[in-house]
Amino acid sequence: MYINGQHLFEDRHFLDHIEHEVPIQIYCEREHSDIGFIEQFSADYVKVNNVFYNRDQFTFISRPGY
Repeated sequence: MYINGQHLFEDRHFLDHIEHEVPIQIYCEREHSDIGFIEQFSADYVKVNNVFYNRDQFTFISRPGY
């Protein structure tokens, strides 16, 4: 189980969130960018709300219960 606010960075983190339908929040530096469910991911990006977010540019945070 992930705690609210936990940083996601490994493939298994993203896979767990897809499998268990746990939402994530996305930040660019300290600025909120988006919140939603992961649709797809790869080594380079995470797709949320039909938008591809670069894994090197954005920070991904677990938001269980949102």
